[in-house]
Amino acid sequence: MRLITTLFLGGLCSAAFAGQPQPRDLQPLQPPPPFDANAPDTDLEPQVTITKQTEQTVEEYRAGGRLYMIKITPKVGKPYFLVDDLGDGKFSRQESLDSGVRPPRWIIHQF
Repeated sequence: MRLITTLFLGGLCSAAFAGQPQPRDLQPLQPPPPFDANAPDTDLEPQVTITKQTEQTVEEYRAGGRLYMIKITPKVGKPYFLVDDLGDGKFSRQESLDSGVRPPRWIIHQF
């Protein structure tokens, strides 16, 4: 019982010491701008232009007016991607968007 009481009082004391004094010159924040659900948000969604040719379909992905990825789907075969990794306008071919990086998934402890 003494252990529980000691832990409870210790928690109360640590909470009292953890509080920081507030500065006296605080100003209220301005309210956020009103939300318009019908307004298009071009920053969050990429623009996709699809061009169908006789031998292949080309999809161009742009964000902020900058072309960053091209997906080419041939009539016969697997699709591949041309990706601008560095943003310098030079595209490199990738067979898939999987980078091959696998984070470790070790189990350290289970409950």
